Amino acid sequence: MTSDRTAPGAAAPTATYRLQLQPAFPFGAARDAVPYLASLGVSHLHLSPVLEAVPGSTHGYDVVDHSAVRAELGGEEGLRSLARAARDHGLGLIVDIVPNHMAVPAPERLNQPLWEVLRDGPASAYARWFDIDWGRHGGKVLLPVLGGPLGDKLAELRVEGDVLRYHDHEFPLRPGTEETPLPALLDRQWYRLGWWRLARTELNYRRFFTISELIAVRVEDPEVFAATHGKLLELVRDGVIDGLRVDHPDGLADPEGYLRHLDREVRAAAGGGQWTVVEKILGRGEPLPARWPVAGTTGYDALHHIDGLFVDPGGLEELTALYRAFAAPPEDLGGDWPATVRRAARRVVTHELAAEVERLTRSAVKICAADPALRDHAPWALRAAIHELLVRLPVYRPYVSPDAPAARTDAEMLTLAAEDARGAFAVPEEGRVVFTVRDAALGRLGDGPHHRDFCARFAQTAAALRAKSVEDTAFYRYAPLLSTAEVGGDPGHPAVSPAEFHAFAARLQADWPTTGTVLSTHDTKRSADVRARLAALTECPERWERLLVAVDAEVREAAPGSAAAPDAHLVWTAWQTAVGLASADGERLVPALLKSVREAGLRTTWTEQDPAYEEEVAAYLKAGPCDPGHAAWAALGGALDGPARANALGAALLQLTMPGVPDLYMGTEHSYAALVDPDNRRPPEPRPELLAQLDARRGPDGPSAEKLLLTAAALRLRRRRPRWFGPSGAYTPLAAEGPAAAHCVAFLRTDGQGEGEGEDGGGGGGAVTAVTRLSRRLAEAGGWRGTALPLPPGRWRDLLTGRAAEGASPLGELFDQLPVALLIRN
Repeated sequence: MTSDRTAPGAAAPTATYRLQLQPAFPFGAARDAVPYLASLGVSHLHLSPVLEAVPGSTHGYDVVDHSAVRAELGGEEGLRSLARAARDHGLGLIVDIVPNHMAVPAPERLNQPLWEVLRDGPASAYARWFDIDWGRHGGKVLLPVLGGPLGDKLAELRVEGDVLRYHDHEFPLRPGTEETPLPALLDRQWYRLGWWRLARTELNYRRFFTISELIAVRVEDPEVFAATHGKLLELVRDGVIDGLRVDHPDGLADPEGYLRHLDREVRAAAGGGQWTVVEKILGRGEPLPARWPVAGTTGYDALHHIDGLFVDPGGLEELTALYRAFAAPPEDLGGDWPATVRRAARRVVTHELAAEVERLTRSAVKICAADPALRDHAPWALRAAIHELLVRLPVYRPYVSPDAPAARTDAEMLTLAAEDARGAFAVPEEGRVVFTVRDAALGRLGDGPHHRDFCARFAQTAAALRAKSVEDTAFYRYAPLLSTAEVGGDPGHPAVSPAEFHAFAARLQADWPTTGTVLSTHDTKRSADVRARLAALTECPERWERLLVAVDAEVREAAPGSAAAPDAHLVWTAWQTAVGLASADGERLVPALLKSVREAGLRTTWTEQDPAYEEEVAAYLKAGPCDPGHAAWAALGGALDGPARANALGAALLQLTMPGVPDLYMGTEHSYAALVDPDNRRPPEPRPELLAQLDARRGPDGPSAEKLLLTAAALRLRRRRPRWFGPSGAYTPLAAEGPAAAHCVAFLRTDGQGEGEGEDGGGGGGAVTAVTRLSRRLAEAGGWRGTALPLPPGRWRDLLTGRAAEGASPLGELFDQLPVALLIRN
């Protein structure tokens, strides 16, 4: 792949470091961390969104003003000061941007474009900004903000001048209606205040997934694009921003069109292209669209391939059998992965996304009404066909437009889904409606406004459905090994062989050599080190079974619904979460598990909470996993410590040296155990003194220091020898020889011109990465037993231990201090 991805002056970072900005960690704190991060070896800081957001936001994705840098973080001068400090230390800035949506804040006046739409209706200059169906609710925007039915809340509404107030909410009054008494005043507004529960079926604006507090923005409109990107492009033009991460492109009407527009504007502002990656979640075997003018994804595909190397397939089968026997989940409620995904999708598409499906159905009805050949497709049939196609899509969305023929892969995917969906109709003739819906989704039925609306919204709804049904539901229901339930992962087939990993890495080097790679992010449900520890369970399922025996009596002896053990699924999930965290920390475990049971939706949900059950969950956690003296902790003992160390160090070194640009999440250069947000968004605490100690030749005193040593060595090598790891570099798998060869993953990185420049400036350079996988199984089989790694010609030195090596290097010696090695040719 070439063309747009490599532009003059668009040098890719050698590595980025993600900082989650928030009031507790503003630009000033980031500026203070610059010297340490420069010393660590990264080339760029990667900042979470920097534009004005809802006050107190810990993430910044709830933008309220695209024209200003967030004041709570230090404002524009704070950002520019950070950029200057970064430049002084040789670093650049990558910034996360949010084109898909804005916040519907409280008070609503914080979002001035939305405020004016609420005041002036469809005549507002800002009406084009938002995806609002003005044909619904008598031409009003539904605002589902009331805590109960309107009739019960009228007394809590009050008029103050030209504003209508409801607790923290403020709504503008339509000019001339200020003196109208309640409730007649409500009927004269451009909005309809409603009970929050109405959003599921009645909402008439597009939103981010199922979050009504985030209203979608129509960046496909050139005027809207200009208004929402003006400040960002100014910062690009002034050299403050050096690259971009694009949040959730799958929510956009035309992702490729948006990315091409963005690329043109960035080139004009910067005098050349900038490194840009997209937060695109790829399904198994799904390629990133080759026409997109980006460097690649943010890296969840790499996460899946790295994690999978440390999952023992045989042990996973044993864990899965234990899970089914212990928790006894129904097949479609956690017992089988594909069945669990399908049932979750049916629930989401008919419940949480009911309003979105109704919008699609209305568009489909209008399309069919205009064509005599399609006119007899009844609304119920169109709605059913939309449901049946959506739940069968194996990826987030198709990428289609009425302006061009659909890609072969998208056409084949939707055709397969339609052929299978036809069987859901009892009358075969009525089942033909699925092919009409397929053709509408592929843009084949015309290019009128309703055709375009359906084509774009079908894809947008598909993305929301996939995210909500898989990431936010099925991942919490299917629980044999929680580390596999991660963004970009496939819990049904999580294991990755060394051959599969090498093939993936080779494809990246050939097609997307500067794509992003990640192991932990602000969105991962468990940090990389937590997942590394959980993956070790597949190497010793018998120890996990011993833990289950210690807690089994609690499940079997407790009365149904008792606080001692609410249900077996909760017991399994709670203990695995605690084992992964390696801590009985109730302040972190209880919120994470309450979120887990609500997302799973088996006994309680976010919108239909069961307070009694949730109290039982909290009580069980405090008496069980949150009790460090519980017998189950002793049953597991230190069985996971060794393999967890090998997994964590191995995953870190693979990410830092494989093709792509590694992004380190704040704090992960050390041992970093974090659960789902908000646990993973705690402000970082940089520790430059620990790096200084290692630089002073003090040996690492534990796994955390070992990880810091490894991280700094790899990052500094990338920065010192960018050609070995960049677009022109080469990736060559290396195979160990001997009875334990399958336990070593190794590869060579060179500059792609022969074997590259050596560390002394001469020829014959390059770097070899070697890591241990499935270390406990390795030990049980008798260790390395003479297995050796044939190194390329020359004399090599391990940057981590100083050990010299050449020729066929015995792995028992190479890994005698650390389970990983990073060698350079002298």
